[in-house]
Amino acid sequence: MKRQSTLSRALLTAVAAACISVPAHAAEFVNVLTGGTSGVYYPLGVALSQIYGKALPGAKTSVQATKASAENLNLLQAGRGEIAFTLGDSLSDAWKGDEEAGFKTPLKKLRTVAAVYPNYIQIIASADSGIRSLADLKGKRIAVGAPKSGTELNARAIFKGAGMSYKDFGKIEYLPFGESVELMKNRQLDATLISAGLGVAAVRDLAVAQKIVIVPIPPEVVAKIGEPAYLSANVPAKTYEGQTADVPSVAVQNFLVTHEGVPLDTVYKMTRSMFDNLDQLTAAHAAAKAIRKEDAAKQPPVPLHPGAEKYYREVGLLK
Repeated sequence: MKRQSTLSRALLTAVAAACISVPAHAAEFVNVLTGGTSGVYYPLGVALSQIYGKALPGAKTSVQATKASAENLNLLQAGRGEIAFTLGDSLSDAWKGDEEAGFKTPLKKLRTVAAVYPNYIQIIASADSGIRSLADLKGKRIAVGAPKSGTELNARAIFKGAGMSYKDFGKIEYLPFGESVELMKNRQLDATLISAGLGVAAVRDLAVAQKIVIVPIPPEVVAKIGEPAYLSANVPAKTYEGQTADVPSVAVQNFLVTHEGVPLDTVYKMTRSMFDNLDQLTAAHAAAKAIRKEDAAKQPPVPLHPGAEKYYREVGLLK
């Protein structure tokens, strides 16, 4: 009996030791960094988190509303998110460590997952303001996006290309476009600059509430910016209520980005599941119609993550 008790204690000790030496599998977290809730990043981020939840069984997915590009990239560098949306020019600035753009040091942990859809830089003015051109904005009240957000950096570039600066305006508001549109509805702003996918819900609502003008950004202004990320493009007719013709504008490519600490297999599954479920993204926002697998790995501003690279090789887009 005594010998049996000794054996039992030994067995229990061995089992306890085994439990200590083999740690429990830690839950995997996938935090999707987006932008303001009235923009395009946020609904697409919600759809992505749902897609990732199915592709990564056991992972805890979440969506975080942020000030978008610059904040997202700094959060990724700090390991406080696993995947994020960003504008291509902000991504280039982060990799170089452009302090003026909000990056105190080069963010070398960043890795590209995919080029997604283009943002269109849209300057929306109330028809009553009399604004019909970039020159007409002088002396007017305008919102340019949250401070050092991707939108605000776009605003600086556009106005510099047009030979203008913030000093030319009567009043500058640093607001996300959801808030700036509300001020326009209340006649407290004359115009707002928005960098987003086409058909922004907040602008559609504004166009129904009052007559608006999409201010043209001519190709010659885009050429003077001198930044390859900025491309001439048109906001197609009928994008918004009362818009009867195409309007010259600027497009900037958006990217999905991660960091080097996210496991290869996780990024591979996230990349594959996104392209397998593009219909779900399109249902979340029409901007996702512009996502093309064939273009996703072309000319990334920062290196591809090995997990994304594995997927693109698997489908024959990389050799």
